[in-house]
Amino acid sequence: MLQSLPHGVKISITRSITTAFEQYMAKIQWQDHRFSFEDFMQEWKEYIQSNSSWFHKVSPEIKSNPEFHEEVASKINEIIEKILTEKPTPEQIEKIEALQKQLGTDYDYSCKTEAKFYIDFLSQQLKKSGASSK
Repeated sequence: MLQSLPHGVKISITRSITTAFEQYMAKIQWQDHRFSFEDFMQEWKEYIQSNSSWFHKVSPEIKSNPEFHEEVASKINEIIEKILTEKPTPEQIEKIEALQKQLGTDYDYSCKTEAKFYIDFLSQQLKKSGASSK
């Protein structure tokens, strides 16, 4: 059923899952113990209803079909798995190490998206502290 949707809609669904997951994880500051699949699903639901172009392009009949829900759930799991297994780039690792050295922090991170979060987070901390980013 998901495969029968137009290519642009499928891409938009994937993008909405990715964006909502990144936003949710940033909201809980990538603290695994705070992760709740139910909370993430609520975040995604709110995101797609207000920010996703695909949500209004898919008919209510398809959206209410249990097969569609199963396929979307499978897609969500696939995307989360992909996000969590994509290793940080050498540039990200270098940047985080430099920021942590300047700030005296020691955050662990394991994937590219989490590394991006920490680069943004630590950069903000550095700006707040007034420290030089040399």
